[in-house]
Amino acid sequence: MYISCSDTELLLFDRIAEAAGRLEAEVFVIGGFVRDKIIGRPTRDADIVCVGNAIELANAVAALYHPKPAVAFFKNFGTAHFKIPLNANNGEVLDVEFVGARKESYRASSRKPEVVPGTLEDDQNRRDFTINALAISLNKNNYGQLIDPFDGLRDLEEKRIHTPLEPLTTFSDDPLRMLRAIRFATQLGFQIDPQTFQAIVADAERIRIISQERITEEINKIIAAEKPSVGFDLLYKSGLLEIIFPKMTDLAGAEYIDGLGHKDNFYHTLQVLDNIAVHTNDLWLRWAAILHDIGKPATKKFEAGHGWTFHGHEVVGGRMVPKIFDSLKLPMNDKMRFVRKLVELHLRPISLTKENITDSAIRRLLFDAGEEIDSLMMLCEADITSKNKQKVKRYLENFEMVRERLLEVEEKDRIRNWQPPITGEMIMDIFGIGPSKKVGDLKNLIREAILEGEIENSFDAAYRFMLDKAAGMNLKPVEGKLGD
Repeated sequence: MYISCSDTELLLFDRIAEAAGRLEAEVFVIGGFVRDKIIGRPTRDADIVCVGNAIELANAVAALYHPKPAVAFFKNFGTAHFKIPLNANNGEVLDVEFVGARKESYRASSRKPEVVPGTLEDDQNRRDFTINALAISLNKNNYGQLIDPFDGLRDLEEKRIHTPLEPLTTFSDDPLRMLRAIRFATQLGFQIDPQTFQAIVADAERIRIISQERITEEINKIIAAEKPSVGFDLLYKSGLLEIIFPKMTDLAGAEYIDGLGHKDNFYHTLQVLDNIAVHTNDLWLRWAAILHDIGKPATKKFEAGHGWTFHGHEVVGGRMVPKIFDSLKLPMNDKMRFVRKLVELHLRPISLTKENITDSAIRRLLFDAGEEIDSLMMLCEADITSKNKQKVKRYLENFEMVRERLLEVEEKDRIRNWQPPITGEMIMDIFGIGPSKKVGDLKNLIREAILEGEIENSFDAAYRFMLDKAAGMNLKPVEGKLGD
């Protein structure tokens, strides 16, 4: 079968064939590289399976390059890999991994298999899906021949995710494959075979033996897809989401009292996520979309004559973010703080869409959002999920007005990432006092006066204001400090 490869890839395969011939080893390129080449999807990895010593083969192939690439090998696993440049202009590389053909068997309590050397057939049998079991021979007697024992080519053509063996066996052996099935369906725009999906539903509980790190890696890949809602819908319908991220399933469903209901916040969240995905690949902004309403279940109340309310859900949701990140083994650093800030602030721009909003309110949003103001506005616009086109148009026009006001005030007052011109250290030095409530009070008074527009955002104006307020607190500058 013909697949389109670059000159670099063709040269690699010729050299693999040459080295394998000298070592009298059978060798094949297999899995994702073959799959992606057939469907025209970019790939930066090539998996090479050999019936023989993979580490020896990797070193023999690398020796045919000048300069020779560094070969990393893992003796315990019998694997090795090296990288070769694909594009010298942009630094793209092809990661080539060599592994010996193997046969696997699993214990019920673990996804770690017992591995013994095997044939190509054994290696294809252990693959997760038919579309990942495709292999192309690099051997002299049948170079370039497609080896497809499970009709994976047909599944590619029909855009179907299907296991090579009985699906319950495949998923019970390695439950992570259930998440991978959903991830591939999301990334590739494929459908999961009905029998395969039913096996995921039946075996969902086995996902509990998988480490959180591996689960979160798959979740992040789903989030990074072009249309991540596809994956989360499948996770929800399969029962996996309830096990791996129950706080998200709490958003699902709509409740009615006296004919008054609220929207299904789970599917609303998925629409917001897709809206964000249209505009950015930023994983953490996509996480902010997922978590922006996560506090709604805890704050949901029915008020007679009014309907459902979710007062303070942004504050509650913000407090939940660190716990969720910790439980999912997501980074507890500036990424988490970014997501928390957007969750806490996501309602603020909506309040600014009303008429006659003061410069003070705009200043406060700029001050609180800082460098994240553009991400916040993107999230707020993505949060518009009404099916009423006129309402959507009106909301977007209002947000455009807010953007214009933000630019005007920022140009005039330079508030974004602003710090008050007089620090606590300066206050203590000027008045000769140590850390105290009065220092904090003065700092707050100066900040509020600038944000409210009572004084200019300048050192001189803040200094005069500070002296006036300090006098009312019986604070006097140390001799020689006045006017410094």
